[in-house]
Amino acid sequence: MTRIGLISDTHGYLDEAVFEHFKQCDELWHAGDFGNVELANRLAALSGLTLRGVYGNIDGQDVRSVYPEQLVFHCEEVKVMMRHIGGAPPKYNPETRKELQLHKPQLFIAGHSHILKVMYDDKINCLHMNPGAAGKQGWHKVRTIIRFVIDGNNMKDCEVIELGKR
Repeated sequence: MTRIGLISDTHGYLDEAVFEHFKQCDELWHAGDFGNVELANRLAALSGLTLRGVYGNIDGQDVRSVYPEQLVFHCEEVKVMMRHIGGAPPKYNPETRKELQLHKPQLFIAGHSHILKVMYDDKINCLHMNPGAAGKQGWHKVRTIIRFVIDGNNMKDCEVIELGKR
């Protein structure tokens, strides 16, 4: 069983409450727009967790030199694909649609929209998650993160956590 803390769109702002909410997690995943590499390093160091992440459209070369545009990996028996800009079912952007067809993940993680979304796409047999935005930049009203569990091939116990107003 692997407990995941999922965050995105911090835009250079890191709420200290994140560490409390993710303290029981085994891994931390960031779906892009860190804001700067110092935030990424601080997130990894203070949490003590494995940090997987992708760069976002606002991230500079400091972040892009460490984190890729897309990650495809296995967590337990679940194939995961993560990219910052991807769209959501059924409206994926063309590049993401191509990558989803190529890799056939069971879990697709995206950020960018600042819209919290957890939904299953039965056309491609894939769960889509977007944790919303944890930072203060953007049009969202409430900052959000997600906590969930992967146990074998089962994704479960999804919790949306509100960090407060933007």
